[in-house]
Amino acid sequence: MKPITHGAVLLGLALSIIPIVSAEKYDMIREYSGSTFFNGWDFYGAADNLTNGDANFVTADQAASSKLAFVDPASNHAFVKVDNVTQVAPLQKRDTVRIQTSVRYGIGSVWIADFLHVPYGCSVWPAWWSQAPIWPQGGEIDTFEGVNMITNNRMSLHTTPGCTQMGQQQTSSQILSPDCSADDNNNMGCVNTDPNPASYGAPFAQAGGGIFVTELAASGVSIWFFSRKDIPSVLSSGNSFDTSQLGLPTANYPNTGCDPAKFFQPQHLILDITLCGDFARPTISDTCPSTPDQCYPQYVLGPPTNYDTAYFEIASIRVFSKTGTNTTVTDSSGAYRPSIFVNGLGSWTMYLLTGMFIWAMM
Repeated sequence: MKPITHGAVLLGLALSIIPIVSAEKYDMIREYSGSTFFNGWDFYGAADNLTNGDANFVTADQAASSKLAFVDPASNHAFVKVDNVTQVAPLQKRDTVRIQTSVRYGIGSVWIADFLHVPYGCSVWPAWWSQAPIWPQGGEIDTFEGVNMITNNRMSLHTTPGCTQMGQQQTSSQILSPDCSADDNNNMGCVNTDPNPASYGAPFAQAGGGIFVTELAASGVSIWFFSRKDIPSVLSSGNSFDTSQLGLPTANYPNTGCDPAKFFQPQHLILDITLCGDFARPTISDTCPSTPDQCYPQYVLGPPTNYDTAYFEIASIRVFSKTGTNTTVTDSSGAYRPSIFVNGLGSWTMYLLTGMFIWAMM
């Protein structure tokens, strides 16, 4: 038996005072599923003037008539997709969808998205995320995001200066940057990559999809991803659960470095798929046989079948509130359309081009 050194004693003391991820009990307050899935969502209904995408976000009527947003009666699943039948004319944009919840959800909320399929493909940039009406003052949480043909999801926060990821307890050791400020590092945000190779793209679909869990709590922001075979039973049924039943999150942003009360206002939940744009265009060469200047002519103007895999298939999206509360916020001004949106170009350009992590959790 080796003698106990002073260093070991200090390490033991340090580990003993590290706070555990806070556990909370939650009750379901809203479910988006089945034939009424699209009730309570607003369609953007304009060209992508947010991220310079070569995409036209259609209205609700357009989405219904062209079957870009619909519920399949056989499976009862909702689909949100890119137009994969139209040959787009030069200088035009391809139709796709961006929707956000009409209401917002504040601190003390959890939202759980059960996806069977997520969009992927060359030029494709999908996201499942949330944002307050004023950006970045109200904060942004990116639960699911990627581009082109990558195979690992990335998660991030974007905030005003002062929010830093520190003291995290999570399964991901791939941390690109701990600084969440949109003003620094070209709006890199505090980016974590999911080590699960089935968290994005074709591997995600082949594994039967999975569940993304996002917690916005007073103790911090946490994100979990579970592949279909690993989904905890507590998330498969029932209207209540305790986050202690979920294990370590995939990404964790404790309030020790980023206090949600200071950096996050109630959030709209958002699903969108754009094309090329500030993220997929400059990084397309890393995973696709193309160059940035060819993203639009080669894919958006190319065969519409390029987008056969560019769709979300959604079993449900459920929102929970801390037991005894209701965190729903209804805006009196109606649907919100953000005027400013920059979503981590710096981080992904650096990550995909160098393949290096400049910050790692040891």
